[in-house]
Amino acid sequence: MNSDRVIVLVMAAGHGRRFGSDKRTALLPGGKPLLASTVAQAQKALPHVYAVLKEDEQPEAFGLPPETPCIRLAGTSAGLGESLAHVFGRLIHDPRFATFQSAFVWLGDMPWIEIVTCHQILAAADSHRIVRPCHAGKPGHPVGFGRDFWPELAGLKGLEGGRTIIARNKTHCVEVNVADGNINVDIDVPADIDH
Repeated sequence: MNSDRVIVLVMAAGHGRRFGSDKRTALLPGGKPLLASTVAQAQKALPHVYAVLKEDEQPEAFGLPPETPCIRLAGTSAGLGESLAHVFGRLIHDPRFATFQSAFVWLGDMPWIEIVTCHQILAAADSHRIVRPCHAGKPGHPVGFGRDFWPELAGLKGLEGGRTIIARNKTHCVEVNVADGNINVDIDVPADIDH
């Protein structure tokens, strides 16, 4: 798929309670905040990257440039499923997103996913498929959801996540084997920063 038809959603509106503080601002080795590092990595791979933040948050608070494209969630999210539902509802109904045919869901605490991995997923993506990378038999992120599945994602509730949609649509799910173990490496607690 042409990269201009893919939107990357860096999901960063959660609470991250296990970390003990707002992990989005935690500094990685090299001194760059976690969320800014993740967004920068996604931007190296694909051109249309949006940070998903809470409605009252500004990108600068996380070390992001003020012009960073954002989708903001109204209210307090009850979980990833609710966040995904809100975002995909926006993608479906907002004419600014009408040309996108696949959405890559990239978690905001996964800054080390390799660019080549994104290109491998991109090569397999289309509007009728769910594409996810797989390393050593274990699927990971980012997951590309073709536009056909956006209405289902917009209907998620509470703690339901993308796995629910994948389980319902196994015949449309493509797993791409990659050499990148970072597709399964996220930051949950401060010790995870020392990658």
